[in-house]
Amino acid sequence: MNITNDYDAIVIGGSYAGLSAALQLARARRKVLVVDAGQRRNRFASDSHGFLTRDGQPAADIAREGRANVAAYPNVAWHDGLAQGARPDAGGFIVDLDGADSVRGQRLVLATGVRDELPPIEGLAERWGKSVFHCPYCHGYELDEGRIGVLARGPLSVHQAQMLPHWGQVTLFTNGVCPLDEAQRADLQARGVQVDETPVARLAGDATVVLADGRREAMAGLFTFGRLHMASPIAAQLGCAFDEGPLGPYIRTDEGRQTTVPGVFAGCDAMRAASSVALAVADGAMAGVGAHRSLLFGLAPQH
Repeated sequence: MNITNDYDAIVIGGSYAGLSAALQLARARRKVLVVDAGQRRNRFASDSHGFLTRDGQPAADIAREGRANVAAYPNVAWHDGLAQGARPDAGGFIVDLDGADSVRGQRLVLATGVRDELPPIEGLAERWGKSVFHCPYCHGYELDEGRIGVLARGPLSVHQAQMLPHWGQVTLFTNGVCPLDEAQRADLQARGVQVDETPVARLAGDATVVLADGRREAMAGLFTFGRLHMASPIAAQLGCAFDEGPLGPYIRTDEGRQTTVPGVFAGCDAMRAASSVALAVADGAMAGVGAHRSLLFGLAPQH
């Protein structure tokens, strides 16, 4: 095994959180490597919303300009590919890269993100990020108070349906996976949410729900959610602790975004139950600052 370079910090993941972390470290004049396989979670959506100064702009453009901002610092290097594994080494960590020699870093920042396991409804996957969404704060306003469908995935879909009436006229399609008690039915009715318990056969058109009885309900947009999985095994390889969120596990961190493994920081969708571009940028910045402060003052004690 060849180890060709030593870095103050290695940032694994080059989307919004990783770039934000790398920017803080670069401006602290640390030697930084960003490892980026180019798989943004929001790559299926054309535009990004809710991020101050960039509201409504193409998501890919924000990521591209973010990379250009970070790449302008001469102390930042890039590996366009995967981090295949990571392990502790004296005074830091070794990261194995695909198609390149392994590298060593005193600190790691995990910005590896998550993968969405979507509901198994015919026609949903190809509409994900286009007319089927998970975050009303990111995509609800653009539906112009039209008809909105909630494709149930489980009990949490009731909460999603309760939120959405501020964005449009809501129908909850329970699809056999979201039984309702009387209190839930009364609450949904009070909020103006219609309930349709006919099984969903498939999606058609832009956002039309085709039901098992042949009815077709045309919607302005649809909301659902997927089970979340870590997009990379590295946090688990390193022994980071996880907490269980409503949609899946996420990496446990302290206020400085340090994980339960000293010297490993995390800032991305993989370390919080909620997600957006704005939150990813904020968490990435915190992780980058946390990593730098630990280089200055030593590692914080673990709890």
